[in-house]
Amino acid sequence: MPKGFSEQEKSVIREKLIDCCKNNWEKYGYKKTNIEELCSNAGISKGAFYIFFESKELIFLETLRIIQKNLYELVEAILLEEQNKYGVAKALKVVYSEYDKSPFLYDTSSQDFTSFINKLSDAEKQSIFFDSLTGAKQMINKPFLTLRISEEKALSVMASLLFSITGKDKMAYNHFEVFEFMLDNLIDEIFE
Repeated sequence: MPKGFSEQEKSVIREKLIDCCKNNWEKYGYKKTNIEELCSNAGISKGAFYIFFESKELIFLETLRIIQKNLYELVEAILLEEQNKYGVAKALKVVYSEYDKSPFLYDTSSQDFTSFINKLSDAEKQSIFFDSLTGAKQMINKPFLTLRISEEKALSVMASLLFSITGKDKMAYNHFEVFEFMLDNLIDEIFE
């Protein structure tokens, strides 16, 4: 009979599994990440995995949610420190840098991401979109910010800027500098 885990052990193991999932997702993608390797890295048996997650998809979903939450918290910390449109620009630069480190955060049209998303329920798919939209809206709806354009247009412009990362390998110039140039020149058009 398998040994039971204390609540503290469960918490530590769950964090390890999620951390391993993030690392493997970045290195190998969703399809090439397997439960056995996650379990081995976390120091548990494959059978014990199911104490923590019902499926491979659910650990990936939880990993994505945690990464999004951490990213939103980082954005909020930047905006707390620099309460103006330049704080938004600084936060977007950090988000872009995180996207560069973790392509699965933005490459939602890849075959690998599609394989993952297709195994989720409609409610789970909607929650990913909703969480992303909510986080973006919270960033721009601050009392110290005034939009010059509609909220929808502002969100779409910022999303377009962030998704310029999908073409980074085709740029003739450093993609970070290109992103920063575009953002620095558009921020005054988005906010007063």
